[in-house]
Amino acid sequence: MRNSDSNGRFHILIVDDEPLVRNSLGELLSHTGYSVKTVANGKEAMAALHESPVDLVISDIKMPHMDGLQLLKHIKSAKLKIPVILITGQASIESAVEIMKEGAYDYIAKPIVDNEIKIVIERLFKQRDIAEENIKLKEQLSHSCRENFHNIVGKSPSMQKIYSLIEAVSGTRATVLIHGETGTGKRMIAHAIHHCNEIEKAKPFVEVSCGALTETLLESELFGHVKGAFTGAIKDRIGRFELANGGTIFLDEIDAFSPALQVKLLRVLQEGEFERVGDTKTIKVDVRVIASTNQSLMDLIAQGKFRKDLYYRLNIISVDVPPLRERKEDIPLLLEDFIKKFSKNTKRKIECVSSEALALLTQYNWPGNVRELENVIERAVILTKGPVINPHDLPEPLYGLKHKHPMPHSGGDEYDSCKLKDALKEPERDLLVRALDSVKWNRNEAAKKLGINRTTLYKKMRHFDLLNKK
Repeated sequence: MRNSDSNGRFHILIVDDEPLVRNSLGELLSHTGYSVKTVANGKEAMAALHESPVDLVISDIKMPHMDGLQLLKHIKSAKLKIPVILITGQASIESAVEIMKEGAYDYIAKPIVDNEIKIVIERLFKQRDIAEENIKLKEQLSHSCRENFHNIVGKSPSMQKIYSLIEAVSGTRATVLIHGETGTGKRMIAHAIHHCNEIEKAKPFVEVSCGALTETLLESELFGHVKGAFTGAIKDRIGRFELANGGTIFLDEIDAFSPALQVKLLRVLQEGEFERVGDTKTIKVDVRVIASTNQSLMDLIAQGKFRKDLYYRLNIISVDVPPLRERKEDIPLLLEDFIKKFSKNTKRKIECVSSEALALLTQYNWPGNVRELENVIERAVILTKGPVINPHDLPEPLYGLKHKHPMPHSGGDEYDSCKLKDALKEPERDLLVRALDSVKWNRNEAAKKLGINRTTLYKKMRHFDLLNKK
């Protein structure tokens, strides 16, 4: 939890054996508005940590008596939940990996760039505020499980976390970076962040598919151009940032930005200003940026293809969207939603999927994620001859799974298994029993293995009559 003083300032402890570095960094952060204390080595740092509360430790790695990594290990072993940023003179990929593996929040390379360290600290404290707000929301929602949130469908624990994070972020203007594989629903999450707030949803929401445009077209699309700026620029054009002024711009596939465009975007994020292509007039805007990517930006940074300072500016709030294969418990809900949608669009009365078809749909790993599932169901709704979607209505490679891994047939009417939620009850019960057996029916440990809280586990055990089994 936050340890800010009566003036609302965060407490930062700086650890460095070089007085010049220690004092200059302390002066920079004090002027920025933080409460700062400086010490010369790791031992003095541990004593300071036990004397008064600290929100962040910034430490050099190379120091006498106790170096930065040793200090980090002491902080972890003492179970002090204090983030640590390490300062290194050797910013290689190998050293960075070692630092992060030890549990550091981040690292800064020497010589220290003022803006870079301020951005890292700002991001850290914003994430902490969001996390604390998230905890409050989780407490409020601990006894409920939402199956639908601003047109996003899913009741899995991972989706509940995303819903809570969206609610926490929606009341702010913080920049958001959404990570996730293609087809996981990053666009829907961006829409939900914007529309979750009653005031924000009335403001502009502008989308740009960055990966679909060349560098020249993307720059013109984002920032606009003046007549004669390039071949084909026959008149002035307003860019998407101007159209989004006062509201939100969603930059899909942010990894497609060229180095030159990255610099221009960084300036918009830092200063809120830019020039149209071919113009010298500076334009000021107030735009909330939501960006998404299906790439690892850290890998692109290591390859020299993405700016680290831009990454820090974008990654103020991070939303990680899980692939469908990691939340298969959401498939029945998604099926119901898609069947209802496409039945209405095609004016066909499709009621459900058969138990055999459902087994194939849940067995498949969905490399194209939710988008692929949606396309499969749209096809099935169009092709099926009756009110029930059967295995032969599914495309390859799904239907091929039936022949590789034959599904047991119930022998009854297909209509007996039409309720999707009922069809998954037995597999869910078996999963609970296996998890409980593996930890000798320790409910805390079973809940951790299943990725759910203890209250949810208790409710499921009661639902499946498992409370008195052991």
